[in-house]
Amino acid sequence: MSDIASTDGPPAFDDPFSGDDVEQRIYGTILQIRDPTTASAIAEQVECDPKTARKYLRWFADLGIVTRHNGHPTTYERNDAYFQWRRINQLAADHSVEELQAHVRELTTRISDYEDAYDAATPAAVDAVAMAEASDERTIDAVYSDFADWATAREARGRYERARQQRASADGEQASG
Repeated sequence: MSDIASTDGPPAFDDPFSGDDVEQRIYGTILQIRDPTTASAIAEQVECDPKTARKYLRWFADLGIVTRHNGHPTTYERNDAYFQWRRINQLAADHSVEELQAHVRELTTRISDYEDAYDAATPAAVDAVAMAEASDERTIDAVYSDFADWATAREARGRYERARQQRASADGEQASG
């Protein structure tokens, strides 16, 4: 086996943005940060000048991609609402009203099945440990897996419903225009 690393394939997972320009590396870092972070810390992570990081972060803030928190020092954090909005717009663009309605129906059925199985409106309303202990069929891991799927289905249904409404509104405007 050769000691020379292959140059084919994606970059190493620990530095997925190493080949990108500074703007892309900053954007990639924004996607990964969970807490308000200074421009200097982001600049250090992406290996660029802090002034350059601030310039792009101000631009990303103007676009709504990040939220700027004034203070000393100023910090930035990912704006999850922007990414949610973007996902809904993409769903509306990629699917017809009928396809979106079908997804809403399928997700509603899955949610109803969980509500019936656990006799509750949400996963938060169920004591997972008590449910697993009272059941011969469900392990605690199976209950938590159900809860994760149930919560995901509830969130997805909300996105698909908002996308359906957006698409229906856009289709209605095109038909009347």
